[in-house]
Amino acid sequence: MEKKAFQAESQRLLDLMINSIYTHKEIFLRELISNASDAVDKLAYQALTDDKVGLDRSEFKIILTPDQAARTLTISDNGIGMTAEELENNLGTIAKSGSLQFKQDMAAKDQGAGKSDVDIIGQFGVGFYSAFMVADQVTVTSKAYGQDAAWRWTSDGKDGYTMEPCEKTGYGTDVVLHIKANTEDDHYDEYLEQYRLSDLVKKYSDYIHCPIMMLMHKSRQKPRPEDAGDDYKPEWEDYDAWETLNSMVPLWQRPKSEVEQGEYNQFYKEKYSDWEDPLSVIHVSAEGAVEYKAMLYIPGHTPFDFYSREFEKGLQLYSSGVLIMDKCADLLPDHFRFVRGVVDSQDFSLNISREMLQHTRQLKVIAGNLEKKIKNELLKLQKDKREDYEKFWKAFGLQLKYGVLADYGAHKDLLKDLLLFWSSKEGRLITLAEYQARMPEDQKFVYYASGESVERIAQLPQAERILDKGYEILCLTEDPDEFVMNTLAELEGKPFKSVNDSDALPESDEEKAQAQQKTEENKDVLDFVKETLGDRVKEVRISKILKTGPVCLTTDGPITLEMEKYFQRMDPQQAGEMKAQRVLELNGDSGAFAALRAAMDSDRDKAGRYAEILYHQALLIAGLPIDDPARYTELVCGLMD
Repeated sequence: MEKKAFQAESQRLLDLMINSIYTHKEIFLRELISNASDAVDKLAYQALTDDKVGLDRSEFKIILTPDQAARTLTISDNGIGMTAEELENNLGTIAKSGSLQFKQDMAAKDQGAGKSDVDIIGQFGVGFYSAFMVADQVTVTSKAYGQDAAWRWTSDGKDGYTMEPCEKTGYGTDVVLHIKANTEDDHYDEYLEQYRLSDLVKKYSDYIHCPIMMLMHKSRQKPRPEDAGDDYKPEWEDYDAWETLNSMVPLWQRPKSEVEQGEYNQFYKEKYSDWEDPLSVIHVSAEGAVEYKAMLYIPGHTPFDFYSREFEKGLQLYSSGVLIMDKCADLLPDHFRFVRGVVDSQDFSLNISREMLQHTRQLKVIAGNLEKKIKNELLKLQKDKREDYEKFWKAFGLQLKYGVLADYGAHKDLLKDLLLFWSSKEGRLITLAEYQARMPEDQKFVYYASGESVERIAQLPQAERILDKGYEILCLTEDPDEFVMNTLAELEGKPFKSVNDSDALPESDEEKAQAQQKTEENKDVLDFVKETLGDRVKEVRISKILKTGPVCLTTDGPITLEMEKYFQRMDPQQAGEMKAQRVLELNGDSGAFAALRAAMDSDRDKAGRYAEILYHQALLIAGLPIDDPARYTELVCGLMD
């Protein structure tokens, strides 16, 4: 038998295809099953107009037959088969695809009549050669529909192939792979193991339209004999049974009206190994410039590694039911990285290995549409199922806040309606829209206060005057909160304002004059306290924000005390460069200030101790550590002498 050289390229190109195009060796099974599926679809299409085919859709199948003794894996189909000429053209010429030609022929036939219903997966004609990643010889036996002769194509994938006539019962194709021997680095035996093959079918080809079957070796318990005594031990027997490995019809391909909630939940828990039902499901069937189907899930809790570097975002990407990418990151923005699900489209332009996208236009269109649908679903959840939304917020609210900050606030308008903050007035989480709806007409700002907890914020003396006005305060208790407020800047024209800001409440000219007078009258006290505390504070001032509380700590400049705490936690070594400029604010009307004033006139050492005590109290109120607790204890106990 004469060996023929590959027509298209040199040995170097063939080596490139076998060893470099595909990322994982296991991909070979996906490619060969896809080719078999194409062959079945072609004959099924012909059966619609040709009664001689003698098969209906339910009779088409793909069969896997592993033989460990012979080290062969056979992929068989009863599809349209190939003639000798087609074997030469499709397998003897690298990158010549019969599926692509068939698809082009159908498109020409259906021109002007809309899209053809035929779904052909393979387009590049190189998938077949992935078999040589795991096989040292491949034999293809095929008999084309309508032909009497069958042909056998054989190659070791090195320098050519042989062709010879042969006998074959029925139409279709058998691809026999002689699996390579194991090496130190590669365990090829796994491709002869039934359960490994079953797993690969589930992973990559679960939604191929026709059954993928394999004769499985199983064990079962024999029936208990009627006369068995108490000491009877169960006996087992081995048997073989045909098993369909794929589910064939993906859930997302079915009309939404025909899918029960329980089916959605079961798919989610099995697919993503979650013990809990998802909070919500988004089922999309989109038509237009790009046609696709999607099924997205919003989980009810964070994965254990969600906020770690190991977590990978992305949706499973299918092209006509064949898995292309397990996690396509480009389909999800970072702020919605918690979403899980699948996207399936025939419109993707895939590269030669089908493992990556060749062009991104379709991807961008789909990603943009999905982002809007995810937001709308979250808003619906927020409105109709508030308890579920608050559960979602507890799990992923922090991610949305980081999304507001990302890309210099580019997504803030998209995400602001989804944010929740604790309300001082309602005693619960509220949206910014709910806050705005309750604002009195005379309220000029949206107020917020920061602290370690809602309870600590409620005790802040600087919040007292805002609350006494009847204004609502948003309580910020998480690291990014103040950065979020700075990024949002305003809510429908009303600026966000910290209760620490001296201009948080408008002042009349008379109030400004009184404050100025009080500062001038007590300048010597303020200078004394500043001299006593030194560089620990930038300034000491008579407070405009305290009502009954004697003291508090605020800041000048863009870095607040909460930001300083955040930088300290994130990078203690560099935190020194990101310190707030502290300002000690004293209530000029308080008893503590009167005692300080009196001590200034009678005992300046005592006045110095009072100044330090007030500063330490301000640190405690702000939730900041005291540098020298022993010194503070000594100062307080000294008051008891």
